[in-house]
Amino acid sequence: MALPVEEWRLCAARRWAALEPALRERLAAASLHDTLRLGCGLLRPEAEAAALRGLCRRARAGKEPAAARFYREEGNRLFGRRHYGAAARLYSQAASHELPGSPEVSVCFANRSAALFHLGRFEVCLEDIARAESHGYPDRLLPKVLLRKAECLLCLGRLQDAADALSVVENKIAMDGIMTSPTHQALLKKLSQLKIKIHEKESWPEPAREACADIQRKSEIWEENDSISGASSSLSLNFDIERGRHLVASQDILPGQSLLKEEAFVSVLCPGESFLPQDSSETAWDTRVTNADLYCHRCLRQLLASVPCRGCSYAKYCSQNCADVAWEQYHRTECSLGALLLTLGVFCHVALRTVLLAGFAEVSRLVEWSHGGDKDLHNPEARCKHLSEAPDTRAGTRGIPGCNDNGQYQSSYQAVFNLLPHAEKHSPEHKFLCTLSVVAICKQLQEAGLEAAVLNQESSEKWSRPKICEKTSDELSPELKIMAEAMLRHVLQLQCNAQAITVMQESGSRDGAVVNKKPVRLATAFFPVLSLLNHSCCPNISVSFSGTAATVRASQPIPSGQEIFHCYGPHRCRMRVAERQQLLSQYFFECRCQACLDELESDVKSVVSVRNSFCCPSCQAPIQVGEDMLCCSNEACAISVSRESLSHRLRDLQQQIKKALELLRDRKADQAIKMLLKCRMDAGNFLSPEHLLMGEMEDHLAQVYATLGKWQEAARHLERSIEIVEMHHGPSSVEIGHELFKLAQILFNGFAVSEALSTIQRAEEILSVHCGPQSTQIQELQEMKTCLLELPRSVLQRT
Repeated sequence: MALPVEEWRLCAARRWAALEPALRERLAAASLHDTLRLGCGLLRPEAEAAALRGLCRRARAGKEPAAARFYREEGNRLFGRRHYGAAARLYSQAASHELPGSPEVSVCFANRSAALFHLGRFEVCLEDIARAESHGYPDRLLPKVLLRKAECLLCLGRLQDAADALSVVENKIAMDGIMTSPTHQALLKKLSQLKIKIHEKESWPEPAREACADIQRKSEIWEENDSISGASSSLSLNFDIERGRHLVASQDILPGQSLLKEEAFVSVLCPGESFLPQDSSETAWDTRVTNADLYCHRCLRQLLASVPCRGCSYAKYCSQNCADVAWEQYHRTECSLGALLLTLGVFCHVALRTVLLAGFAEVSRLVEWSHGGDKDLHNPEARCKHLSEAPDTRAGTRGIPGCNDNGQYQSSYQAVFNLLPHAEKHSPEHKFLCTLSVVAICKQLQEAGLEAAVLNQESSEKWSRPKICEKTSDELSPELKIMAEAMLRHVLQLQCNAQAITVMQESGSRDGAVVNKKPVRLATAFFPVLSLLNHSCCPNISVSFSGTAATVRASQPIPSGQEIFHCYGPHRCRMRVAERQQLLSQYFFECRCQACLDELESDVKSVVSVRNSFCCPSCQAPIQVGEDMLCCSNEACAISVSRESLSHRLRDLQQQIKKALELLRDRKADQAIKMLLKCRMDAGNFLSPEHLLMGEMEDHLAQVYATLGKWQEAARHLERSIEIVEMHHGPSSVEIGHELFKLAQILFNGFAVSEALSTIQRAEEILSVHCGPQSTQIQELQEMKTCLLELPRSVLQRT
């Protein structure tokens, strides 16, 4: 959630309404500096601050041993049912709630290692065993874990290491004396079996190494720009009064060509609903899996066995190195503020982390610079106007906001600081909410004794635990006011400049041979160079992400001199022009891209209007669009029906589809098929054949048939879905690429070799343009192709 929780928004709204009208007028017209100065005294300890503390108590970001016991027991229950993946995640939750140094945390790691072993993740299992040992795993239980270590090493082919591990177990058992209990007898039996396996493997001849399939990977053409960090030399940085800073092709660009590779200056994981404050009557701990459980909180890599923060239960990392780097850069300050940051939303969290990464010296320098005497030149929007009128504007990029003294635009804090906050365009109420939120964070930093850490005035050793000040003041220190002003600027910037980092995440069960994926918002970030791209509802680029890095590729030919356009969300293929304009109003501009002009200035209906339409419930002819009543276009029928009744029918249909998918998740595939087929029949009576929901139902039917191994039926339904997706998004869209990827999996598993090879080729051509030749999906497609091409010639000829 980008903004604070609703209760805090309502609290701020009540405070705003209670202010004197004259003060509201001053705040509405004030600069960022004056807004912060006036707002510092408006967070009352006995009212707003107290309400915020109450909300924070519901966020549950601290260590709770009772929660650890709950998650560990739930993990044991699922482990017993052989749900090893779910059990591993619950053991991770348990470890995150255990107090650092407690023996129980070692039990969590040991239990998780058992789940990982059953999942065949031997390397990660060994890491967890090492963690269990280093955290003081009980001596009496150690032989069982060490035997698991030996078995992992054996599975990995590390025979000498496995033999050494068994020797350690043997010596330990000998030191502990004679054991007669059934458990110890089982250990001895397992030890003997492993020794035999090692001996057998040692006597086997060394297997001939198979030559790895030479998967051809296209090398990406790349020559970096001298003036724009991470950008291709095929781009140039321009600006004018209407478009501000923007990127233009300086030469002809081909589809699939890389244009920009940028690491986020700052990114913050979007936590997921279960981490946001819940109703205080709820006492049970949440077992739902969210982004916070699935991805590293620093590098955003997918987690299998997380390393928990030693201070809070929320932050989790893919490795101890990521945990250490995060602590050093920002988490030592954020750790004790976890509940507050979850309550105030991701935008406030991004703002805080931005100033922590930049450091007080750089923040102070730029804040003081923004207070300079020439207000126009230090206001980025006014500077753009001033520079667009300057006679030497075209001579280079020197002087463009965000560029350094050498005219280079880098992915730096200076570039972030110069992104437009649009302070005068935000509503006064919104600015007031942001001001109170930022002040609340800085006061918490001051009260927790973290001010010196924020200002980089102490060594990292002194930050291991926050200090509680003996005295607290309602007034922020001058240094924290500087940090607060910068944070307020960044919160306002994010409305127009936040970039969602998205990933293709598996949806539904992972048991099937066909993996269904959908794009999911993973994090919110500042990408200063990517932010230079202006919006179009019909963009000419695609953006893909790997961890915290963004890559921009041309999705179509871009001639020299044409501007590079990004889509901020509203796309011509996904919504009507009126809906797009409404959503884009948050960016404080009216879209005048070619797609919008075509729809606004002509009688041509949008693709969405034509294909996502209703049809006559009586004769299935197209329905003519009206305000409240819709009329059949067939003169012989001429039936009229209310828009509301059809909309109600559509909502009922969507609920039935949802129930069918729940049946599929409960492994009731036959019932799911019956319900989906009935839904499809009902939909055909009032939805146009090209309606996207018709395609979604075909996609769901393909998914169900694939779980049953009925590959031909699955392929037939998915091909119909692809036809509808292609009508909406076009034959070379990334959406078609993802659908073809699923079809390739179905045809591969159904042994339809020739169809699979042609589908793989088409999917590869499309996805390499949008996602690049090194993407995971491209590699999987190439592996399928290699496997099929290695089949005997007689098999290939038959298929």
